[in-house]
Amino acid sequence: MAERLVVVGGDAAGMSAASQARRLRPDLEIVAFERGGHVSYSACGEPYYVGGLVDSVNRLVVRTPEDFAARGIEVHIRHEVSSIDLDRREVHVTSLDGFESRSVGFDQLIYSTGSRPLRPPDIAGVDSPGVFGLRTLEDAEVLKREADQTPGRVVMVGGGYIGIEMAEAMIDRGWQVTMVTSGRHVLERTLDDRMGELADRAVREYGVELLTEARVTTVEDRQSDHVVSGDGFSLIADLVVIGLGAGPEVELAVAAGIPLGVTGAVAVDDRQATAVPGVWSAGDCAEARHRVSKLPVNILLGTVANKTGRIAGTNIGGGDARFPGVLGTAITRIGPTEISRTGLKVDAAAGSGFAPVIGFARGTVRAGYWPDNAPMAVMVIADKNTGQILGGQIVGGSGAGKRIDVIATAIWAGMTAAELSWVDLAYAPPFSGVWDLIHIAARRAADA
Repeated sequence: MAERLVVVGGDAAGMSAASQARRLRPDLEIVAFERGGHVSYSACGEPYYVGGLVDSVNRLVVRTPEDFAARGIEVHIRHEVSSIDLDRREVHVTSLDGFESRSVGFDQLIYSTGSRPLRPPDIAGVDSPGVFGLRTLEDAEVLKREADQTPGRVVMVGGGYIGIEMAEAMIDRGWQVTMVTSGRHVLERTLDDRMGELADRAVREYGVELLTEARVTTVEDRQSDHVVSGDGFSLIADLVVIGLGAGPEVELAVAAGIPLGVTGAVAVDDRQATAVPGVWSAGDCAEARHRVSKLPVNILLGTVANKTGRIAGTNIGGGDARFPGVLGTAITRIGPTEISRTGLKVDAAAGSGFAPVIGFARGTVRAGYWPDNAPMAVMVIADKNTGQILGGQIVGGSGAGKRIDVIATAIWAGMTAAELSWVDLAYAPPFSGVWDLIHIAARRAADA
């Protein structure tokens, strides 16, 4: 009888693992279970579908169950794994359409359940009708139908990536948008205050009413609308979107006895193996190791999910692959302003034992005299004792955001700020000044 791999969760990490295992092990039986209606789709594209930039939800689907079947991978959508029995080496699965249950045995298992949006229980009424989150394609379709209605007032609860991208989408659809965040500024978890203030300005300039250091305590459903309130504010909304971040979905793992790590996500080694023989984990539900701090982290990014899934699949397939770590490099935008970051914030760097110094530079995306121009700010964070680059952040107009990849590459290679200040970057007036702001910020960090 063929060895069987069971995949619990059929999005980026799980299906990346399944595909890589299939390439290396043609004889392996692979069965995947996904409780949603789609597998292998781009969740990052969902706000742009709601905003109308993507004209069909099907454009976000990368592979269908039929595509995987052609590769010899059996996929069951709308099938929920309700329990994992490690002693019997089987999962208990329920069809959400026929409500039929069965047990399926496994020799190896990839736990790739992803993340779960946070809905704090201390917000009264957070589960009321008309209060929406955004995780699955089904969520996106519901929000798209709401956005298609006569524009009204929407309150975004949360100032993270989803909040910013959904605010842009709803402004573009003609809605009035108020964003409420408990942080000092938007993206507080990933941006230092100086850069966060620039991000706040961009959010407001795009037409969003932004309330910072404001905590929502109640969402009151009044049938025709909602009242979103907290200490010192009360907002009327036709639509409420919760974007308070997400956490690893680990309930099945806990119940089964698969150990978690210090972050609350599934603990894995650099081969994506858990402490249970034959059980692997990857994606949003699993820990990774930060390449700078060397500490375990749980970073919810599609890039990490695809890479860790591939590592797991390689090892399941008999290879020997090691995940080299993460920097948390991320990018978003609000209208014409691009926001990106990589590595450690200043406080995280200090907490990891470094002596962080900052190099900050402001200027323009292109040569100063270029007519089609936009402002840009670059921050480079380095260790005062060694010069090692620890992190970087960028806020600026079109063409600014992807410059973060230069800083991420420098961190990955272990470069110092002084070395980065001399890197031979491309120059022409439509693209940058002769000294790119990355050069200038890196030099200032080196001299700090």
